Amino acid sequence: MSVIVELDAVRRTFPGPPAVEAVRDATLTVEEGDYVAVVGPSGSGKSTLLSIVGCLDRPTGGRYELTGIDVGELSDGELAALRGRRVGFVFQAFHLLQHRSALENVEIGLLYNQTPRRERRAMAEAALERVGLGHRIEFPPRHLSGGEQQRVAIARAIAPRPSLLLCDEPTGNLDSKTSEAILGLFDELQADGLTLMVVTHDPAVSRHARRTVEIVDGVMAEAS
Repeated sequence: MSVIVELDAVRRTFPGPPAVEAVRDATLTVEEGDYVAVVGPSGSGKSTLLSIVGCLDRPTGGRYELTGIDVGELSDGELAALRGRRVGFVFQAFHLLQHRSALENVEIGLLYNQTPRRERRAMAEAALERVGLGHRIEFPPRHLSGGEQQRVAIARAIAPRPSLLLCDEPTGNLDSKTSEAILGLFDELQADGLTLMVVTHDPAVSRHARRTVEIVDGVMAEAS
């Protein structure tokens, strides 16, 4: 089993005054096909950790390897390219273009990923079929339910076939029934071999994960 995420004593300090240690000596290994929930109170460092893992931010210290690549050795352009190839993101807000169809929203994500134009439509259609929206591909988000909009966002994230799917409070804007359906989709994606890390404060979300990591005041530990 290959290692997707390898954090070794990773730190992230934001300069002050006073300086803030958002993440302190985080060490974590996530293997291919794993499903990890990152839990903790607001302000604990969850989102900072997710930004580092997703190559949106760089650690202040320690070592981070994504799919065996030391991100500390990369230029900003190389880091962005690695992020585009290897990481998909799903957020609490759907971040969809309201006057574009579901298909176009997913295709635009592939454009940012530099997928060749001739391949985008087929990949976008396949991703929307995978999340159960093959019959809604021409609908704009304003004509879709909240759950359907989140499925479009998930399709956009998985269309490039990333190594890692990062989710930040992905059910935060959804009712309990719709949330459970989205979590069921995550279960299916993990069963298909996709690696997931989900940041959440909701026990109903973390229960779906294989492993739970707690972070409090920037200090991370595997939950018992």
